[in-house]
Amino acid sequence: MIRHIVCFRFKAEVSDADRQHFLEMLRALPGKIEEVKSFEAGFDVVRAARSFDLALVASYDDLEALDRYAKHEHHLPVVARAKEICEQVIAVDYEY
Repeated sequence: MIRHIVCFRFKAEVSDADRQHFLEMLRALPGKIEEVKSFEAGFDVVRAARSFDLALVASYDDLEALDRYAKHEHHLPVVARAKEICEQVIAVDYEY
């Protein structure tokens, strides 16, 4: 199994409504992409200086499934939106 973790830091000018809409876009992915085995996403509640604004944690059967997810037609618009509204996006993928 592969665990996929992504953290998003929004640009300062991004509205609360746009942030919420982005979270909704993320949460819709598991219903559209069969490779997703588990999925959680939510806003940071600590709000420390080191904190990112939003994170997702997802699981996939293997690296091939993660690759299919990354290239999926429903995932690509989310990636494009993240590039528009985020100043930084980090990710880590590991086997467990």
